Amino acid sequence: MVDIATFGTFAVAAVASLFMAWAIGAGSSGSTPFAPAVGANAISVMRAGFLVGLLGFAGAVLQGANVSEAVGTELIAGDVTLSSVAATLALLIAAGLVAIGIFTGYPIATAFTVTGAVIGTGLAMGGDPAWAKYTEIATLWVLTPFVGGSIAYAVARALRSEVIAEESLIIVLAAVVGAIVANIEFAILGSSGGGGASIAQASSTSLPGPAVAGTALATLAIAALWAVAIGVDLRNGTERGERHFLLILGGLVAFSAGGSQVGLAIGPLIPLSGELDLPLLAMLVGGGFGLLVGSWTGAPRMIKAISQDYSSLGPRRSIAALIPSFIIAQAAVFYGIPVSFNEIIVSAIIGSGYAAAGAGGGVSARKMGVTVLAWVGSLAGAVTVSFIGYTAVAALVL
Repeated sequence: MVDIATFGTFAVAAVASLFMAWAIGAGSSGSTPFAPAVGANAISVMRAGFLVGLLGFAGAVLQGANVSEAVGTELIAGDVTLSSVAATLALLIAAGLVAIGIFTGYPIATAFTVTGAVIGTGLAMGGDPAWAKYTEIATLWVLTPFVGGSIAYAVARALRSEVIAEESLIIVLAAVVGAIVANIEFAILGSSGGGGASIAQASSTSLPGPAVAGTALATLAIAALWAVAIGVDLRNGTERGERHFLLILGGLVAFSAGGSQVGLAIGPLIPLSGELDLPLLAMLVGGGFGLLVGSWTGAPRMIKAISQDYSSLGPRRSIAALIPSFIIAQAAVFYGIPVSFNEIIVSAIIGSGYAAAGAGGGVSARKMGVTVLAWVGSLAGAVTVSFIGYTAVAALVL
């Protein structure tokens, strides 16, 4: 039987988690996925905020487990697990830093703040650094601007080139995206005894022959369907087809954002949920609801900041920016790595911008400089403030 004190402290931490989810939904999760589409005038700001909330909720429920467990259990080594006080403090500090970014118009990287806050409180509790996980996280964070920017640059250059017809290249890109979608793992497709499965894996069970061959065949079939669908749409007008493809990409990135970012909100609660026998699915639904509310109430401001302040985007540059964003986001979800969607989208926008306008790509150098400093400062600040904050609270209360 759960005692009143345990339930009460968990309730306080849950409120902090909902606040964090709202801040994420209003910030990185709610603003970045559709920002390129808004910049390309493919969708209005308010409609983008509405759709990203629904898609983020779906992604949180269907794909949120990996990152949630990583944030909750893999950032601190040793026998230390986050207490209710530590979880509440980490979430409040991280959410406060993100909220500052929302109201000042600068996209603070949520992954940096939450990761730093969890590490700071965990170390203050006497835990050991989880160097292997830190190396994994740092590698993705460092590579993201180079990989995302390079892919976006290459795609944007190819779309501007006259060597390959623009419509043909978009059809090929649609097939690539379709193949990736076919291999995304969903919790509802998995067996009752284990993790999730992809659409291609689930489809392969009805095909003869080895499972690997069936998965490959299903992947090719799904990719072909995507290519045909986009090709038919393009025949009704290239610009019309490009905008529809752009909206699909924005939806996929929004879904991926929910799967990754919900872990930043509920991850610190994972160690506490075991004491209450609270299923992870219930926590994912609660976190997803917080993302949805944040997207509907706070995202439009940040959508405008990213889509207009960083660059004036057209459909081709936006497509070039969203494709690597989707790929990196799904890789992070698969490996359970907290990732900054601000970093992903902004670096992709810069890459596509260089292809269109040369050095600078139409992006404000001052804005980018301040943003990078905000990212670095949010990580270092979250670690420091959380460490000092928990130490002080422990000395006064615990």
